[in-house]
Amino acid sequence: MTQWTIERLGRKGDGVALSEDGRALAPLTLPGEVIEGEAQDGRIAAPRILTPSPDRIRPICGHYRACGGCSLMHATDAFTTAWKAQVVRTALAAQGIDAPEPQVHVSPLNSRRRAVLSGRRTKKGALLGFHARASDVIVDLAECHVLRPRIVAALPLLRRIVVAGASRAAELSLTVIDGPAGLDVAVRGGKPMEPDLFRALAALAEEGDLARLDWDGQAITRRPPALPMGRARVVPPPGAFLQATAEGQAALLAAVRATVGGAARIADLFAGCGTFTLPLAEDAAIHAVEGLAAPLEALDSAWRATSGLNRVTTEVRDLARRPLLPDELRAHDAIVIDPPRAGAEAQMRQIAASGVPVVAAVACDPVGFSRDARILADAGYRLDRLWVVDQFRFSPHVEMVAALTLR
Repeated sequence: MTQWTIERLGRKGDGVALSEDGRALAPLTLPGEVIEGEAQDGRIAAPRILTPSPDRIRPICGHYRACGGCSLMHATDAFTTAWKAQVVRTALAAQGIDAPEPQVHVSPLNSRRRAVLSGRRTKKGALLGFHARASDVIVDLAECHVLRPRIVAALPLLRRIVVAGASRAAELSLTVIDGPAGLDVAVRGGKPMEPDLFRALAALAEEGDLARLDWDGQAITRRPPALPMGRARVVPPPGAFLQATAEGQAALLAAVRATVGGAARIADLFAGCGTFTLPLAEDAAIHAVEGLAAPLEALDSAWRATSGLNRVTTEVRDLARRPLLPDELRAHDAIVIDPPRAGAEAQMRQIAASGVPVVAAVACDPVGFSRDARILADAGYRLDRLWVVDQFRFSPHVEMVAALTLR
């Protein structure tokens, strides 16, 4: 059996293991540990820990070794926090960008308000949970230390929804959001709607006091699941993107406000349902741009229903294919941009040419963000402040906000 030493963690949280035989990835390990195991296709599937790290702790969840939802529960909080901050700084350094020491926010346990669960009907009932690591097998959840308690308490009801509406061959996707009005559940991949199914789902929704149950685009309930965004209350489209925790959203918003505070006219790019638009409209006029119409319609309705906000204009536009041009951007004093994981190269090149003095860049992938930041740096923007926000406890996922100002 080959012995390996864990050199460091890779971007996805696996240990990079070294031995005389070469290099391989080892899950659930930590830097400095000595492990034993055989590598196949560059991966040690079941490493045995011979010399544990002082940062190793006992995982708090019984599902941990199987469930793919978490991959760093075996590490201390201090280690994980420092590692995530270092991942961001290393990605920036690879692009030649000096980054200040980041401020770090970590969301508390049992705070995740949005999750996408997988469900499958079985002979005896249903499986509901997250996929096992690198597998399509569903780990049936009995506990979870990242989800809000109301979501965990609803797992038996959600299994009954899977039993009622899933075929034996299909896997359902259930996006569950815990909001002030109750749980908002959007199911995709279910059986075609028929009267008997509608009645069964409506009864389950009433029994579980669901704020909304949406079945492949068809509403089963009619109570609007409004969410606070600043002073406004937004009813998002079913299954809409939402920051994973309220605490993480507040941290991201505080960083954006610290960057663009004082601006009178702000462009909010990839605006979604208004996470930043609506709170910032308390102090500035906002032009919100998003590629999908439904989130912008929700944003606009919330703005119109909220008194005391400055003017908000909206524009449906695919910013990857048709980015805002420098002349359009120059009408604003500051830009907020929160692109998807792939980044926003095309839009960043237009921002770089615009001369807008302040950019608050929000990102969920350090490597993609660093490539985009290099574009702005080459145009004379300086990265003045950096925030790291950990909304996904025990996972390698990390989000950040960078304050960039034109020299």
